Amino acid sequence: MTMKNPPHPGLSVRHDCLAPLGLSIAEGARVLGVSRNRLSRLVNGHAGISPEMAIRLDKAFGGGATTWYRLQAAWDLAQALRGADEIKVERLPAA
Repeated sequence: MTMKNPPHPGLSVRHDCLAPLGLSIAEGARVLGVSRNRLSRLVNGHAGISPEMAIRLDKAFGGGATTWYRLQAAWDLAQALRGADEIKVERLPAA
């Protein structure tokens, strides 16, 4: 079952990874091997978790790269579903 309005996955990074360890954005970025700007954009909901970032998050904090990437996919799909009524397609009969 999918959530209708899942939180942006950057919130999970902030609340489940950085905060419990007392890491700032700069410290978390150093651990992950990314720029401070890149991590800041993620945790503030302005960027998503790429496959590469999912691997970095798994290596640094655990949880599995697939899990991190699925959080992003769930959020992306929820955003797309918000506009689903605007998507017009022709329904074909089942084969």
